[in-house]
Order: sequence, then structure tokens, then C-alpha cells
Amino acid sequence: MNKEFFKRTLSSLVLFPTALFFIIKGSFLFSFFIIIFLIISFYEWHMMSKKKSYYMLGFFFLISSFYSIYLLRNNFEGDYFYLLFVTTICVSTDIGGYIFGKIFKGPKLIRISPKKTYSGMIGGYFLSIISINFFLGSFLNNLSLKLTTDVFIFVLIISTFSQIGDILISYFKRLSQIKDTGKLIPGHGGFLDRFDGMIGAFFAVFIINFININNWIY
Repeated sequence: MNKEFFKRTLSSLVLFPTALFFIIKGSFLFSFFIIIFLIISFYEWHMMSKKKSYYMLGFFFLISSFYSIYLLRNNFEGDYFYLLFVTTICVSTDIGGYIFGKIFKGPKLIRISPKKTYSGMIGGYFLSIISINFFLGSFLNNLSLKLTTDVFIFVLIISTFSQIGDILISYFKRLSQIKDTGKLIPGHGGFLDRFDGMIGAFFAVFIINFININNWIY
């Protein structure tokens, strides 16, 4: 258990600054970064779900999510605020869900993902709201950014889709009778194992952008 936790922590310490570097640099470096991970996601999904009825639907899901990531980084005059905004929600939702779930345990959330609990779901919401409040108050020392009602609702929506993404990938892994989608990230498994929540969240951003209500966050 301790060895596995050490691997997860070490992997996170490497992944986080690496991703942050490419997000901040932007331009062709960021495009190269997300294309590489899109290809990895395609491969893991292919290996996990080939010959399944939902095979092609998964590719649409992945393309939509990564396209949203690309737009959030490149459609605002080089500003990476919006991408970090959504990423912060996803990371804090994941951490909050893990910590609250481990501490409080309690009844299971849904049958298709046996490890998920109601306490973890609530913890994900709580930590995402708290994190975004600090994020908005400290980003570039711009104290004019506030957690308004619209932003609060947006955070809840993104956090919900992040948790749905996590649940869905777990469900598809069970259907394929595999533990991990790959072995790319020590302690985590594959790319889809680690970033399933983010993929779900950015798919929500794709939908919001499609129906033209993404002005909630700016």
C-alpha cells in the first residue's frame, strides 16, 4: 500500500509541473502535448473496447474533450486562465472525492462503480468549490474575480461531469474485465485511469460551448 502510494505521489509530482509547463507555454508546444495524449487515449480506448458496441462513441467523446482543451487554451488571446480554471475543478474534485471517501466511507454511490461513495461525491463538490474560491481570489493577484452564483453553478456542473467521467471509465474497464487501461503512469495505470475525470469535464465544456452558454465563466 505504501509503495503504491509512493508511486502515485511521485508520478503526480512529475506530471503536474510537466503539464503546467506546456499549458503556460502554449503555441505549437501545447498542441504537440495534447496530440500526444490524444493518441495515447485513442490507443488505450481501442485496446479496452475493441469489438464493443460503444467503440466509436468513445472516440467521439475523446475528440470532443481534447478539442475543448485546445479551444480553452488558444481562443482567449493566449490566456491560459480558463484551462487552469477547469483543470483546478477536476483535480480538486478527484482529491476531495478520494479523501472524503477514505475517511467517511459510507453507502455506495452507484453499482457500476463499486468504490464510489456518497461521501466521496460530496467531498469532491466541497473541495472543488473551496479550491475555485481560492483560485479566483489569488490568480495573478486579481481580487476582482469572485465566486458568483453563475460561477458556482458552473463549478458544480464541471465537478459532476468530472465524477461521471471517472465512473464511466471504471464501468467500461469492468465490462472489459481489466484493472487498468494501461501501464503508462506508475501507481495510476494508463492515461485514461488518471485523467478520466478531466476527459468527462472537458466534454461538458464542449457541450456548454456548443449551446453557447460558456459566458458563465467570463
